Amino acid sequence: MKLRLIPLWLCVCAAAAAVLWLPHQRAEAAPPDAGAARPAELQQLIDRTPSGGLLRLPAGSYEGPAVITRPIVIEGQSGAVVRNKDGSGKPAITVRADDVSLKGLQIEQDGEGASSDTSAVLVQGSGALLHSLDIRTDAFGILLRDTGHNRIENNSVVRTGSGAAKLSERRNGIDLFNAHDNVISGNRVSSMNDGIYLESSHRNKVEANAVEHSRYGIHCMYTKGTVVRGNTGMYNITGAMIMGVKEAEVSGNSFTKQSESVNSQGLLFFDVHNSKVTGNKVEGNRVGLYVEQSGSNEFTNNDVLQNFVGVQFLESENNRFTGNRFIGNVIEAEANESESNAFSGNFWEAFRGLDSDGDGSSELSYALNPFFQRLTGAVPAYQLFFQSPGMQFLEGMYASDREGWTKDEAPLMKPGTGPEQKPLSGSAGNTTLVFGLLLLLASVSTIYYVGVRRG
Repeated sequence: MKLRLIPLWLCVCAAAAAVLWLPHQRAEAAPPDAGAARPAELQQLIDRTPSGGLLRLPAGSYEGPAVITRPIVIEGQSGAVVRNKDGSGKPAITVRADDVSLKGLQIEQDGEGASSDTSAVLVQGSGALLHSLDIRTDAFGILLRDTGHNRIENNSVVRTGSGAAKLSERRNGIDLFNAHDNVISGNRVSSMNDGIYLESSHRNKVEANAVEHSRYGIHCMYTKGTVVRGNTGMYNITGAMIMGVKEAEVSGNSFTKQSESVNSQGLLFFDVHNSKVTGNKVEGNRVGLYVEQSGSNEFTNNDVLQNFVGVQFLESENNRFTGNRFIGNVIEAEANESESNAFSGNFWEAFRGLDSDGDGSSELSYALNPFFQRLTGAVPAYQLFFQSPGMQFLEGMYASDREGWTKDEAPLMKPGTGPEQKPLSGSAGNTTLVFGLLLLLASVSTIYYVGVRRG
């Protein structure tokens, strides 16, 4: 039988038809040569990825800096590391296009020898997704500038470099400026200056993040409509600093063990207005809730537990404070120049009221003593005597202008008896004995110290 050869033109036509028949798939850039002797340049791989394409990076080392100018997806497999150590001051990755996604990368940003204002990732486009990035930086972590509608989710930002660096020499973990309508959720930030910082950025949601060993866990400056919900903070100077803010929601957060500085607070509100603060737990801080020059806010259903000072008010007016619980605090509350706030229906463990009609509320009001606040305002050095037995004794004797003190007009007799209250969380049921022992220990230590000095 004689074989018949297929004409060349027919082969070409068949190949072309096969290409046209293939379904349209997202283009995927070729990975770098696994046998390459030096790290691949990330910019070259990005430049080879078409608009709408996927750049999948296998395990290996990739050199930054790189700039993304078209909508693509970069997905790192386990062990894919982007390193930026060229000292140019540029971010490891700059996102200038809309609808860019970065997933699963480890990014190492070296700020040594470069501007400390650089970052691991800079986002200037909108609609970006940053997901599961492991960022290690001695500069900023993630910067969002003049952008909106981005999602920053489940990332880790940890400071590298000298652990002894001052907080003022560190930079922020996630930093927004003029960036609106973003979602920042599920991130973990450690050892930065501010964990999450928002300035002149509105309607952002900051949810379920964890920040530790930083200055401010969450820091909001000049924002409107911000939601700070379900976050946790430990061992920061202040859990959350809310300043120059309107119409915010601060709810369901837990800030504990902020007590290493005389300026430590769980939640700090300065110049905050028309906002709702509800369902938060502040425990083991120097000051649980600090409120200054703030007005027309609602504080409801918060647990203020085992702080040195439960709540401090200064020059604040027209705030409503109901259904909150103050348990185990050394000083339950202080208020100075804050006469027109409405306190009613809160539980104060240190207060012994009188309930003659059995409705669960005391007929006797509870006055918030401003002694310590006024004393340290005049002589800041007296903060060294905070919670000392002598200071507590003087505070108990202070009764000047008592009629003008802020009062809870109907304090609760028991926690959880008010209509707005929830079941008590945590282990704050029996704290009076604990703090009594701490005060006894402080007294014994003072007597011992004086005795040694005299000896």
